Amino acid sequence: QVQLVESGGGLVQAGGSLRLSCAASGHTFSRYVMGWFRQAPGKEREFVAAISWSVGSTYYSDFVKGRFTISRDNAKNTVYLQMNSLKPEDTAVYYCAARDTPTLRVHYYEYDYWGQGTQVTVSS
Repeated sequence: QVQLVESGGGLVQAGGSLRLSCAASGHTFSRYVMGWFRQAPGKEREFVAAISWSVGSTYYSDFVKGRFTISRDNAKNTVYLQMNSLKPEDTAVYYCAARDTPTLRVHYYEYDYWGQGTQVTVSS
């Protein structure tokens, strides 16, 4: 049973930084793709970034390029999302997701496992 547990959310002022973590367990993730999504109240869940666990290839949505960085620590089975230069519009619940095929994808329905989410609030 795959389990994903996010942590690291919180309240930060605009321009600040946060690092989200996603601890994965219950499977061997070498062929997986890990993604971060977010959902603000009244909006659809949207893609933020993804990384292939095996080779470390990454892909970002346009609105976070240059500000967010996704990375993984194979030894710890953990994926990170470093978020810099945060804006109030980044406020959302952030979800970690796993896809059990090694191709990067951006749609939420292409991911098989989800964490419970962590709230990120950016004040102006």
